[in-house]
Amino acid sequence: MGESKQGMVVEIPTRVEQNPIALVQAKFKEVEIRFRGWLAKQSLPVEAAVVTATSAVQGAAIGGFMGTLTGDASSLMTPPPNAAGFNPEAMASLKQAQALAGGPLVQARNFAVMTGVNAGISCIMKRIRGKEDIQSSMVAAFGSGALFSLVSGGVGGPGPNQAANAVTSGLFFALVQGGIFQIGQKFSQPPTEDLYYVKTRSMLHNLGLQTYEKNFKRGLLTDNTLPLLTDSALRDVKIPPGPRLLILDHIERDSELKGKQRGSR
Repeated sequence: MGESKQGMVVEIPTRVEQNPIALVQAKFKEVEIRFRGWLAKQSLPVEAAVVTATSAVQGAAIGGFMGTLTGDASSLMTPPPNAAGFNPEAMASLKQAQALAGGPLVQARNFAVMTGVNAGISCIMKRIRGKEDIQSSMVAAFGSGALFSLVSGGVGGPGPNQAANAVTSGLFFALVQGGIFQIGQKFSQPPTEDLYYVKTRSMLHNLGLQTYEKNFKRGLLTDNTLPLLTDSALRDVKIPPGPRLLILDHIERDSELKGKQRGSR
């Protein structure tokens, strides 16, 4: 934009307004990518500890918030005076209901245990087995259910009954999680062409770079091309420098790990 005066054009500078929300989102995404890249380089114990702690904090926040909404309803579920003669299974169900109906602190503790343990075991299983499947999901759910049972009040009292009920709760959690996983798999089958990008999608998701999956598909960079990727190939599909470095570093470390595993056999 400009004003003409005696044949001269005077430019009037314009101020470009930037959306503060978009800037915050971009900054947060950058921090998340750096954190995921750092975490992927750590040893299994460090990664599992960090994932468990961060997930537990998130679970505690969710549980505390839910506790403030529902209030402490555990007082409405107090056992009757003659509770000693009740069926142990009925008392176990009552204890579980009390654990799920506690106030903010109780809910925060219970959700922290469930989410933290589940995320930690899932992280370990994924590093050991190299994939996410129904077996890993059920093992993580069993661990979170069993520990939740122990932490939420010793369902059935101390001793053998407590251990037995912890196992029962773990099995219940595992069966529910297994059913949810199967249903999710059934209704989220990828298109046929996506079958060529399974490893690619997993890698990008682990690095927090899932938005660049379309770039890989545009350049036909399938799973078979992952070991062959170069900086120029990633540049050709218009992936920025930062994500390119993370992707190449991940591929190099994965190749070194597979080489060590073959050498130890």
